[in-house]
Amino acid sequence: MDFKKIITDIFTYTPKQEYDFTLLRGTTGNESAETTELVKQNETKTIYPSLNVNLEYVKSKYNSMINSDIVIREFTLNARGKQYSAFLLYIDGMIDTDIMNKFILEPLMLRNKSNLYDSDQNRVISEAVTNNITVRKVKKFNLADYIMTCLMPQNTVKQISEFSTIFNDVNSGNCALFIDTLNIGFDIEVKGFEKRSIDKPENEIVIKGAHEAFVENIRTNTSMLRRSVHNENLIIESIQIGNITKTSCALCYIKTLANSDLVGELRYRLNNLEIDSMLSSGQLEQMIVDNNLMSVPQTLSTERPDKATSYLLDGRIVLLVNGAPYALVVPAVYTDFLSTPDDKNMRTSFSNFIKWIRILATFLSLLLPGLYVAIASFHQELLPTDLLYSILASRATVPFPVIFEILILEISFELIREAGIRVPSPIGPTIGIVGALIIGQSAVSAGIVSPILIIIVAMTGIASFAVPDYAFSFHLRIYRFLFIFLGYCCGFLGIGLGLLAYLAVLCDTKSFGVSYTSGISPLQKTVGHTYFLQPVWLREFRASYLDAKKDKKQEKISMKWKYPFLKEDDLP
Repeated sequence: MDFKKIITDIFTYTPKQEYDFTLLRGTTGNESAETTELVKQNETKTIYPSLNVNLEYVKSKYNSMINSDIVIREFTLNARGKQYSAFLLYIDGMIDTDIMNKFILEPLMLRNKSNLYDSDQNRVISEAVTNNITVRKVKKFNLADYIMTCLMPQNTVKQISEFSTIFNDVNSGNCALFIDTLNIGFDIEVKGFEKRSIDKPENEIVIKGAHEAFVENIRTNTSMLRRSVHNENLIIESIQIGNITKTSCALCYIKTLANSDLVGELRYRLNNLEIDSMLSSGQLEQMIVDNNLMSVPQTLSTERPDKATSYLLDGRIVLLVNGAPYALVVPAVYTDFLSTPDDKNMRTSFSNFIKWIRILATFLSLLLPGLYVAIASFHQELLPTDLLYSILASRATVPFPVIFEILILEISFELIREAGIRVPSPIGPTIGIVGALIIGQSAVSAGIVSPILIIIVAMTGIASFAVPDYAFSFHLRIYRFLFIFLGYCCGFLGIGLGLLAYLAVLCDTKSFGVSYTSGISPLQKTVGHTYFLQPVWLREFRASYLDAKKDKKQEKISMKWKYPFLKEDDLP
């Protein structure tokens, strides 16, 4: 007998083609055959003029017999002395009940001056007196217009003719009004669900700057951008992504600044995502960026409205996702991931000094362990004699090679870092400190690692925390292991070749058509667009690699109070 077939039959699962149970088919007792047939015939899913048909269709789509939070409120509507059957559809917990009662049900149900006019009376829409002759324009009574203009004192009401649009807005927190004899529905905004209030940023702390962070509600986020930009040229386009979730996304840009081709390309990518769900800005980032084997972030993620506004004013585009407290900024270049809002808020000398520190932190986070392994394995002559003797003496009791030694510590450090993030907040810092002290001291005492390696790994970890962007810091942490292996295999030669290949691929990477190393290679001709900042009065131009519609963002003589009589023609 075939042994392979025996193993396959035992350990593999083949689904059955037929099962021993059947599903009952048919309509429920509340559905009529006529209603079911009419629903099947209507492939476009337009709203029917028959209220009973609409009611049965809505109950079927929302499974009202099962769903406990789906509310269908049937009532009688008064309009011009006549009564009409109607019903409201909404989701309990997502609406404001006070708005529903005072501004929808009360005006429509109760008898008042607005709905007790004679049914034969027409509506005067304009009146003018010319040569003592009164000219009146009269419009015949129309129930839909009458409800919109006279009986519905709500700020946002739309007439919708398709069920799909109505259902989408109801799922977002609106309510839908259906009236007998009308083949349209009224989409009424009554959102009132609980949401998190605006709070301080948790991951992007600044010393000087605003203390507001994005929240999960997209309209709150767009309002913060509106308040900051304070200009009518700010465009916020709404795009829905996801065949099931229909998540609202906002494409934000300043019309007079952003490059039209860039806006069109991003709009094209967003409108051509065939997925079932979109739940976070992180998922959206992975769906719109170009293929990137190096895992470098191609979009900048921020939770700060002031930072997003700053990029908008530079001519970039900001993406918001409903339910995500982070905004995506595109395009993003290498230097953006080493910058913070504090850079522009502090004096130029202070911010440039901090930028040098971040460059050093990036270098140490990426290459320090690999350089140590290369020196310990191949280039001991580079160390002073006393230091070399000290290192050899500390490693005399260590039974493992240096590569195994450093991998133990690096992986342990990553475990401690991840544990500090995932455990509850009160004990998170305790685990990081106690874990590092206990594990490090115990490893040295047991002779598993050398003391000098504890210093190397600790400096590398601290340097990685100094990188402002989490995604870019993660990228450096991954490639750190690659340079460790290169240093162990080939010493400085391996690290040099690896660094050359790394920089070559980095220069070849593009973020939405913009070179990833723009601002560094090639250097910008305009003043102030390298990584280091010029004084505020010299930041005259926007970055040329963005190809913004307006290059200049301030006059050459911006401080008119200091040079009131100096003209630009007088300057060199």
